[in-house]
Amino acid sequence: MAEEFVNQLLSKEANEAPSDTKKIDELTPELPEWFDEVKFSQARRFYWHNCYGLTSAMLLGLVNVLAVPSILRILVGARRSNDVYPTFKRYVSTFIHAVSWFESELKPGSRSWESLLKVRQRHIRMTLAAKVKGQGLISQRDLVLTQFAFVGLTILKHDKFGIQTLEDDDWEAYNQFWRVIGFMIGIKDRYNICQRTIKETRQVCQLIVQRVYTPCLNDPPEYFEYMARIMLEGVASTNPTVDTPSLLYWTKYLADVPGYVYTEEERKEFQRLLRKKLNGCSDETGVDSTLLISKSAVEDLPGHKRLLFVRDYDSFKTVPEYKQLPLISKSKLVLNSFFTSLYTTKFGRKFLNTMFLLSLNVMKQYPRIAFFIFNLKVSLAKIFNYPLDNTGLKPNSSFNKISSN
Repeated sequence: MAEEFVNQLLSKEANEAPSDTKKIDELTPELPEWFDEVKFSQARRFYWHNCYGLTSAMLLGLVNVLAVPSILRILVGARRSNDVYPTFKRYVSTFIHAVSWFESELKPGSRSWESLLKVRQRHIRMTLAAKVKGQGLISQRDLVLTQFAFVGLTILKHDKFGIQTLEDDDWEAYNQFWRVIGFMIGIKDRYNICQRTIKETRQVCQLIVQRVYTPCLNDPPEYFEYMARIMLEGVASTNPTVDTPSLLYWTKYLADVPGYVYTEEERKEFQRLLRKKLNGCSDETGVDSTLLISKSAVEDLPGHKRLLFVRDYDSFKTVPEYKQLPLISKSKLVLNSFFTSLYTTKFGRKFLNTMFLLSLNVMKQYPRIAFFIFNLKVSLAKIFNYPLDNTGLKPNSSFNKISSN
C-alpha cells in the first residue's frame, strides 16, 4: 500500500501537476470533510509541549528540502532567495507562518486560516514567476516533499529530538493535523503523505527518505550548501545554540547518508559494511556511496561520485565528513545528545521550550534586532573571507575548498 502510494507521489504525473489550478482571486479555503476539531486541538497541545524539539526537527527538514533539485531551482530563481538578507527574511517568515498554525483554532478569520491562505497565494505567485523564467513550476510533488520537511523527521526520528506524548493517541492527532494543513495549502488527497493512520504515514515517510532525501543529500545539487548555510545562519541570529556545520552533518546523518556516523558502534558497523561491499577486494578500493542507498526517484542530481574507504573509518578522527568539522561544531554534536536527554526531563523541557519561545518572540516582535545581529554576523564572516555574503550564489565547491584546508 505505502509502496504504491509513493510510486504515485514520485511519478511524472505528480511532478507535472501544478500546486494549484486556481488563480489567487479564485481561492476560497475550506476545511476537508474529514476535519476533526478535537484532534486538531490535541495536536496543538502536543506541539506546545514539544515546541523546541518539534521545531528543531522542522528546521532540519527544511534543509532536506533544499537538496531537491526542482525545489532548489525555484528558490534560487526567486528574487528573494539569491542573497543572504532576503533569504533570511523568507525563512523567518516561513517559521512564523508554521508556528501560527498552532496558535489558534482553524476557522475562517483566524490567524492560522489567514496564514494558510497567504502561503497558498505565495505558491501561486512563485509558480507564475518560475514559468516566466522558464524554471518549471511548483508541483504537487514539490508541495508534498515540502510537507515532509515539517512532519517527516518528527515522525521517523522523534527519539532524536526528545519528543514526549501527553496522551496515547497524540501521534494520531499530530498526523491528522498535518494532513489538514496539507489539504489547506492545496495538496490533493491522493498525494498527501499524511495518511489515515500514523502507521501508514511512517511507512510512506520512510520510503520518501530512502528514495528522495538520502540520494539527494548524498549528491546535492549545485548551490545547496550556500542556500542551506544562509538559512541556518539566519536562525542562529536569534538562537545561539544553532551551529551551521554541525546541523548540516546532523541533517545528513538523520537522512541516512552513507559515511555520516554519530556513535562509535555506528562507525564500526559502517566500516564492516564497507568491507562486506568490497567482497574480498583490497581495502584501498573505494566503495561508491550510491551502492549503499536506493536509486534517486527525482531528476537532475549532479552525478558526482563519492568513494568511501575502509581506512577512513578506523576512528572518528579519520572519518572525512567528521574530520572537516571545526572544533566548535564537533563539540556541538557532542552536546546534541546532552540536550536531547535534558529535554526529556521536566526542567530541561521547560527551559528549552522557554528559550525557543523567546527567540520566536524576537523574530515576531523585534525583527530589527534579529536582522541587525544577522547582518553583523555576515559582515564579520566577510572580513574573515567566509563565503557567505551578499554578492550572490556560491557553488558547493566554495565550501568544500574551505573544508579541505
